[in-house]
Amino acid sequence: MDITIRAACTGDIDSVLQLWKRSGAHPSTTDTAHDLRRVIDAPHAAVLIAVADDGTIVGSLIATFDGWRGNVYRMAVDSPMRRRGIARLLAAEGERFLHDAGAVRLSALVEGDQPVAQAFWESVGFEHYEGMRRYSKNI
Repeated sequence: MDITIRAACTGDIDSVLQLWKRSGAHPSTTDTAHDLRRVIDAPHAAVLIAVADDGTIVGSLIATFDGWRGNVYRMAVDSPMRRRGIARLLAAEGERFLHDAGAVRLSALVEGDQPVAQAFWESVGFEHYEGMRRYSKNI
């Protein structure tokens, strides 16, 4: 099966949200069509998607550059499509996008209770940094 990596468009929003549910990603208050549309439309962000031959969205990664650091979020690959290199393709394209945007340092937001996800990010060159904790607040 051939996989194409491309930037998501607004017509992909429902499919991306469904992918996140199917893949078991922890739900977030920003898992909405409105919020996903804002990221798709943002000038220094990309919602990258992996698309199978039949048009099914089987993977996603959000890459953003805030002028200081490149950040990646929401790596998700459909369970039956895992272990085929899709996450690596998405990570490489996200890194290319962020490098082209001007980023020289990247951070990956990875769920703490997902050892497979943590091992993946280490396998593509990211180091776990114990010196920081993430704090969040819904407003």
